[in-house]
Amino acid sequence: MENLTLKQAAERVGVTPATLKRWADTGVIPNVNGSSDWTPAALSHARIVARMRERGHTLKHIRQAGAQGRLAYGFIEELFADEREGRTLKEVAEETGLEPALIERFWTGIGLPPAGLDRMSEDDMRVVEYVASVLAAGFPLVAFLQLCRVYGQALSQIADAEVRLFHLYVHEPLMREGVPGLEMAEEMEGLARDLLPLASPLMDYVHRRFLQHFVEQDVVGHMEMELEDENVDLGRVRMAVAFADLAGYTRFTEDEGEEEALSFVERFVEGVNSTLPDGARVVKTIGDEVMVVGQDVHALVDWAVGFQAMFEERPQPRIGVHYGSILYRDGDYFGREVNLASRVVARARGGEVLVTDSVMDSVRDSSHLSFEAIGQVKLKGFDEPRQLCRASRRER
Repeated sequence: MENLTLKQAAERVGVTPATLKRWADTGVIPNVNGSSDWTPAALSHARIVARMRERGHTLKHIRQAGAQGRLAYGFIEELFADEREGRTLKEVAEETGLEPALIERFWTGIGLPPAGLDRMSEDDMRVVEYVASVLAAGFPLVAFLQLCRVYGQALSQIADAEVRLFHLYVHEPLMREGVPGLEMAEEMEGLARDLLPLASPLMDYVHRRFLQHFVEQDVVGHMEMELEDENVDLGRVRMAVAFADLAGYTRFTEDEGEEEALSFVERFVEGVNSTLPDGARVVKTIGDEVMVVGQDVHALVDWAVGFQAMFEERPQPRIGVHYGSILYRDGDYFGREVNLASRVVARARGGEVLVTDSVMDSVRDSSHLSFEAIGQVKLKGFDEPRQLCRASRRER
């Protein structure tokens, strides 16, 4: 983008030329000739200033933040310029043949703000056209909307991580070095402009690799599920579910501090991810708890016993494993059997692996695992007690 005149810059920012010149002359936008040569970094800085003024921040505070380099992140706007064409939802619906309500369901399902439907860009139009093509090809609407929700949740998490990690490992070090605000913005813009084109190919590669993996797992898993139970309801899959967390984590946090506790959790989650057997994956993490699913119940129990043995210091992991028919929705798993697995881990002590009777039915003949019955246990939220066993390595 070429440098702009004061008048052109003011139009882009949405303020008068006099206001913009005053901001430059008083150092709110530093190192700028108020009348000409508005660089992309200076323009981005001005847009941030305008938004902060709308939110009630004083020019003094904005000037201080700019001097510290805290406004240098404004460069990102120039990388994602979104020139709105002014199409309304009704106009997009007429051009694509989709009902406005359906477009709105897709839009909000992904997680985009509803206000964006008032003025839709050319990119927005192309995406809605793609949606129309997918549905016209015969892909079920209910499945497509679920898939869109998964896309939105996963990609918003990726984007959030990209921004936060860039801030922590690029922006913060530059501020500590005392790099001037606009120089910092231009340096970060150059780095981001070089890195941004690499993001899509990398995500496309990872997506294709995982897609291949899960297609293979799904073929085998559905064949085995049909052999075991021909009456499994639509939308359910037979899976082993494991919950793992750290026993005594709250006390550990109080004793060692939040930073040390968080570092331990990161190592714990990384250890889970790096040691899982083929066909098992982490579904989600909540604090120090990790939820894992897998189609091979024997492999998951074997992993659980081996994994908890890796930890000798406190806090030690505890793991609960259950096997049953669970409900799949939006990339996550729900239902009574999932709740049961989460209750099982709550009854375990540090260093223990507890499994339910349904797991025992599948793995009791293991040559290298030993199971000790601990009796009928009443689990919170369940009327009937369940038979639980403690799994461990078989002594030779």
